[in-house]
Amino acid sequence: MINWTDDKATMELETKIAQRAVVMAYSFNIKYKQLDAIMDIDACHSNGNPLKLEELLKADDANFAHDVFGIRTNIDRKTGKLMNCFVPRYSSVLQEVS
Repeated sequence: MINWTDDKATMELETKIAQRAVVMAYSFNIKYKQLDAIMDIDACHSNGNPLKLEELLKADDANFAHDVFGIRTNIDRKTGKLMNCFVPRYSSVLQEVS
């Protein structure tokens, strides 16, 4: 079963990320519904791979696309877990290597 957020601030950030993703996808002639994008981001964020949502929203286009479309491609829609060893660059699970 997938967990979903009920935090209003989180949902607002996820909606802004989804809006940006939909516009970016459209610019490449790719259909990506806003609700699907919100659900993909929230499923990832709420099921074992929390994201740095504010940083992701502000990311440059290349890093933003890597994370959002990587999540879209690699999310298991039954569990909310990421597959295929995909790791978003704005995952809060990652630790800096010094």
